[in-house]
Amino acid sequence: MKNGLSLAALVFALLATSVSAAEPVKPVRMGCGLMTFDTVPGWGLRPDGSSALGGTHGGVVLDKAGNVFVSANKGIVVFSPDGKVIKEYLGEDYAACHDVEIREEGDAEFIYAARNTKAEGIKFNAHSGEIVLRLPFPTESGLTLKKFSPTAITVAPNGDIYLSDGYASNHIFVFDKAGKYLRHFGEKGNDLKQFNTAHGMTLDTRYDPPRLLICDRNHTPKGRLLHYDLAGNYIEEVVTGLGMPTSAAVQGDYVSVPDLHGRVVILDKSNTIIAVLGHNPDPAKRVNFNVPQDQWIEGIFSGTHGSYWDKDGNLYVQDWNVAGRIMKLVRVK
Repeated sequence: MKNGLSLAALVFALLATSVSAAEPVKPVRMGCGLMTFDTVPGWGLRPDGSSALGGTHGGVVLDKAGNVFVSANKGIVVFSPDGKVIKEYLGEDYAACHDVEIREEGDAEFIYAARNTKAEGIKFNAHSGEIVLRLPFPTESGLTLKKFSPTAITVAPNGDIYLSDGYASNHIFVFDKAGKYLRHFGEKGNDLKQFNTAHGMTLDTRYDPPRLLICDRNHTPKGRLLHYDLAGNYIEEVVTGLGMPTSAAVQGDYVSVPDLHGRVVILDKSNTIIAVLGHNPDPAKRVNFNVPQDQWIEGIFSGTHGSYWDKDGNLYVQDWNVAGRIMKLVRVK
């Protein structure tokens, strides 16, 4: 070719121009009213654009400094508030944390985790990684179970620990702060006071005294939230028809509830739905772990599994996803 420019070089130059001219991903607005959010494109991705997480089937919490702890299949990855990886807890001791909560105790902060495929709950120091407590199946309960697969964990104000066997017996086991078995309650089924996958659970601090807020994921009619008192007594059915609610996170008078169908529902203190964040219009990509990163769409979830609020009311949302997806949603004031 003239001027010594080969056909291959010309094609490469055209492609490079096309890529450089490509529009950057723009934020997507979602929600309504008080609960309106903008997405933050690329938050939590490495500089090369890849995910730092690997497969995700867990939750997300924030420490008091605003650092974001995300549980992935391989362990816990900690991000700074601007989305950079600052620490990782990886390997056998931290893998498969299906649900996580964080609690300040004295001068330290501790992560509590329900490890579904590892058949235990654990407690570890959020900043040193030291595991200080393990909660295996309590034989003292007198139960004989074929399987023990914890899905959710939360902690009462007095330090008692609640561990839900949501992928197996659907009993909720209660331990004291030292890990001593105290009691259990609940059973598997579709009756009013039974659980059909007690998948998520948190302490509902919107009430005094606080209650357990339990996500009964597969109950018919599908998807409901329940209140139980801390002694394990049924209080009420909070709301039904939520699809497949996976977890719950409370801030002030509000609770965010991810639905595996690809949305996050927000309730106020009266448990009225005040906003729905996201809706996946493609049925093939809802409740779908195998959506690769090159098919992610900004503002479209595929399997929302965990969420958490920061002090400013922003939300962090994790998808159940083969490549590992965590998204930041900034509250619009």
